[in-house]
Amino acid sequence: MKISKKATTIAIVNQKGGTGKTTTCENLGIGLAMEGKKVLLVDADPQGSLTISMGWQQPDELPTTLSTLMAKAMNDQSIPPGEGILHHAEGVDLIPANIELAGREVSLVNCMNREKMLKQVLEGAKHEYDFILLDCTPSLGMLTVNALAAADTTLIPVQAQYLSAKGLEQLLQTVQKVRRQINPKLKIEGILLTMTDSRTNYGKQISNLIRQAYGKHLKVFEQTIPRSVRAAETSAAGKSIFAYDPKGKVAEAYKSLAKEVLADADRQRKLSSERAR
Repeated sequence: MKISKKATTIAIVNQKGGTGKTTTCENLGIGLAMEGKKVLLVDADPQGSLTISMGWQQPDELPTTLSTLMAKAMNDQSIPPGEGILHHAEGVDLIPANIELAGREVSLVNCMNREKMLKQVLEGAKHEYDFILLDCTPSLGMLTVNALAAADTTLIPVQAQYLSAKGLEQLLQTVQKVRRQINPKLKIEGILLTMTDSRTNYGKQISNLIRQAYGKHLKVFEQTIPRSVRAAETSAAGKSIFAYDPKGKVAEAYKSLAKEVLADADRQRKLSSERAR
């Protein structure tokens, strides 16, 4: 009996902007593809940052986006396999987004089963990919709730600064609520410290603070993502950090993060298959 593939779906979420969600979604996704995995990235943010940073500079001109697919799900229309999926030169696929998604979020409010529309859109893709990564909007609105409802785990990028650690509380409460009410299987993959500066004492202190505050209950990834000007330039280049600065410290960091995420997914799979026995 061949076990059908079932993707691990990871929502990359933080309601604060500027924590490195999009950069992490793109580079973790390409890092996983470099490890031989089949990866689908989903831009679930009306700003379309992921779409733009992957080289589709005019997202508003794309004929089919996540908004199109969610409209079909909301109207109970079937979605043909592969519809709306773009192929990136670095071996990952993308469901793009543009500003239409903002209007779609508003219309979700009156929709039956409104938290599960994104899950419905991704139903077919679950069997085609090893990993589906969702780049969430910087808010805790309906689109983020949809992403949490569709996800197996959440990865939370946190900028290594004191204030951004405060917003974590609110986010963790939202995750708990979604787990209680909509998606009991939702796990927290871990907290990823981004834009770290290990050379300064302040940077080290913050990193330790976050590890102490959350490390008891949550995984804080060993691998942190260092601050880098080159990384900031990549989004304008439409390429990942691996294509842009392959020998740099950020590329190394995302490579190592991809390995950590793979090891976690394998562990989860073993656990589930033991439980199933």
